[in-house]
Amino acid sequence: MFYSPMERTASPPLPGFPDLQLREGGAADFARLAQFLSAAHPDAPTSAEDLERLAAGRLPDEPHRQLLALHGENIVGLAEMGVPRMDGHPGWLEIKIRTGQDEAGGKLAEELLKLAQNSAAELGAKTLVSHVHEIWWEHPFLLARGYAEHDRMWHSTLDLRTLDFDRFVGTGTRVSEAGLTLRPLSELGKFDETQQRRLYTLVAALLNDVPSTTPVSVWPFEVWQRRAGVKMLPEGVFIAVAPTGEWVGLSELYLPIATRPGTLHNGLTGVLPGWRGRGLALKLAAAHAALERGFTHSRTGNHSSNTPMLAVNERLGFVQEGARVTLRKVV
Repeated sequence: MFYSPMERTASPPLPGFPDLQLREGGAADFARLAQFLSAAHPDAPTSAEDLERLAAGRLPDEPHRQLLALHGENIVGLAEMGVPRMDGHPGWLEIKIRTGQDEAGGKLAEELLKLAQNSAAELGAKTLVSHVHEIWWEHPFLLARGYAEHDRMWHSTLDLRTLDFDRFVGTGTRVSEAGLTLRPLSELGKFDETQQRRLYTLVAALLNDVPSTTPVSVWPFEVWQRRAGVKMLPEGVFIAVAPTGEWVGLSELYLPIATRPGTLHNGLTGVLPGWRGRGLALKLAAAHAALERGFTHSRTGNHSSNTPMLAVNERLGFVQEGARVTLRKVV
């Protein structure tokens, strides 16, 4: 069932559930929705700030629906559909379904999945994807309904306070011998549009080289600027600068995680071909800066096929968590 735009402000009963209403979600629901999502999966807490950031990153014409199943004013279920931030290929749309733990995999989940899939079909989806943790009920639930594993990522966390920088003293020496300098982005000039485009060019080149099941879909500059550039903290991004002044590598350790106090998100780390082998030094420089800023942990995610970076993380002492799996279904 798909509700037209004129019906979105109404709260019709959820089909098969006369005690539940179905309503479009919006910014006014973010605080309650974050609480609901965090209770549904306490191992992956969500904040209202996370939801606000995702909403701010959507393009004006980007398809997106967020349907809330309500019992009175309490959110008891979610069916969501939109353009994937990862694997955003033509014809691909992402769905998300969530229920309370007492309804995990039950009739409510079935109805929410139907709503999400029908909404995606109305917008011409050719391929559906859903990102779930391997240990969540949604994983076997979707596998049993025609979805198959497409990709997986490993999340891991490093306690910066236990990192023994003295173990890696030779790493900095090798970087210096290669003629590279590692500098925070904040020391390389004003972070205006010219500087942002320079950084974007490097980011795009590195993303095109990331090992993954399908090539990483690199956002156009304006989209990157809207989603990543606006939240960039230049003091937390380290750039590898060649003797010619060319930017040849970076490590992003910049975004505080609201639901994990003291933790920064460790984003892209990479070095251009010809300068490989210096990613560890970049991560060390970023980690040292994070400690000086008062942060205690960094958290990252890597594709399971990205064995070089997984090896770097292991050397540094990142503790690996459960896998986040991308499930895919051609429709």
